[in-house]
Amino acid sequence: MRIGRSLKRSKEKPTTNHIQVNTLSDEVNENVVRLMNELGHSSDLSVRMIESPHHKSLQAAVIHLDGLADDNIINENIVDPLIQSFNENNQKLIGIEEQASHILTVSQLTIKESWQEFVSAVLTGDTAVLLNGSTKAFIASTKKQPSRAITEPTSQTVIRGPKDSFTENLRTNTSLIRTRIQNPDVRLESLKVGSVTQTDIGIMYIQGIADESIVKEVKERVKGIDIDGVLESNYIEELIRDDGTTIFPLLLNTERPDAVVGNLLEGRIAIIIQGTPFVLIVPTVFSQFFQSPEDYYQNQYVSSFLRLLRFGAFFLSMYASSIYLALITHHQGLIPTTLIVSLMAQKEIVPFPAIVEILVMEMAFEILREAGIRMPRAIGPAVSIVGALILGQAAVEAGFVGAAVVIIVAISAISSFTLPNTSLVNVTRGIRFMLLFISAFIGLYGILLFTLCTWLHMSSLRSFGVPYFAPFAPFRFKEQKDGFFRFPLPSLLKKPSRK
Repeated sequence: MRIGRSLKRSKEKPTTNHIQVNTLSDEVNENVVRLMNELGHSSDLSVRMIESPHHKSLQAAVIHLDGLADDNIINENIVDPLIQSFNENNQKLIGIEEQASHILTVSQLTIKESWQEFVSAVLTGDTAVLLNGSTKAFIASTKKQPSRAITEPTSQTVIRGPKDSFTENLRTNTSLIRTRIQNPDVRLESLKVGSVTQTDIGIMYIQGIADESIVKEVKERVKGIDIDGVLESNYIEELIRDDGTTIFPLLLNTERPDAVVGNLLEGRIAIIIQGTPFVLIVPTVFSQFFQSPEDYYQNQYVSSFLRLLRFGAFFLSMYASSIYLALITHHQGLIPTTLIVSLMAQKEIVPFPAIVEILVMEMAFEILREAGIRMPRAIGPAVSIVGALILGQAAVEAGFVGAAVVIIVAISAISSFTLPNTSLVNVTRGIRFMLLFISAFIGLYGILLFTLCTWLHMSSLRSFGVPYFAPFAPFRFKEQKDGFFRFPLPSLLKKPSRK
């Protein structure tokens, strides 16, 4: 990120007024002035000074950031108890530090002696209480991070199943998972990533089910991230995946709590990032991208049929246009006579070669797809549907493309929408264009060669040490119960192998 790197360079410049001491002063006013200077006298920094009417040296400073801290908790559990305690006639300076834990009636109170920990607590929404004569900061948990309400998933919808989805708040997301797994073996470890943003990252797994070596590897990779800021889960995904050059996603992302819980029960690890409703799942295998949570909420035969339909739609989305192009360009003899006569009759009025026809329609559909996403929701779907119908009909009537090309491109595009994960949809879009150029020059031989190279590449991929193409390569007979087909639930209780 260009902005982040420029901030980092400016931060590394030596400054003459930078305070190197990493401890708090025993003077409240000195700490307050130092904090204001460090934050650049930010307008949202709130400092409430409290003094005892009986002992002028008995002072306290209540410090927090407006908007990040809960004002009601601060007033009722911090400010009011401090004023009441300071107004007592027998209140003395000696012993106030020891009594602070009883005076501050908050749910969570910690003591920090480091300046950096004190500043970090204030910036994350906690309230710091500084006492005159003490070098300790009493940190009260008062976070009130703004977040939207829990709504239905927008990209991974189901007909039968839970309707809740993750939000941008990390604690809300962890609570959605814990309400489904009320087990003491659930572990949640927190980290901060990003030298500027200090984004909270949660690593969640079930001890005894998850592979300890993979858990350790995930922690090391996340801790080893060196970046200025993390704005979305893809930042983490790109920095910790095994192969940064492959087009295939090596981590699964989902906005559904039930999908995360199902993967945790299978021994996988969830990476939860503050500020994004998408949770990462590791390790990941290729077959997971064809599995929908709804597969486990309905009859096994229906689920197996739908899963096979997704596999078929995946190949249809990638190969339909390229196979048509290869047949019409290089292998006309493989097309039935009646059909080839009809296709040639359509091409008589089209002045462009087949590759140009298909590329024009593919690019037009991609433009409509992007327009539908970027436009306001009220008119986006309508514009996409009407635009596709009018554009396709007008292109055929004007003689720019043949009717068969419109049908083939429409089938390819519609097939991609059956895939339950958008990461795999983007893969099909990229591979589709590569196959088009290969089939235009070499025909079916190029498609076969490209497919063989792709399968070899997928077989060589690893997701945190787990073969990406498992359980198909290497072939594991016992794990085919949840591959192409969904076997009955009792046979799926045993967690899969991780080696």
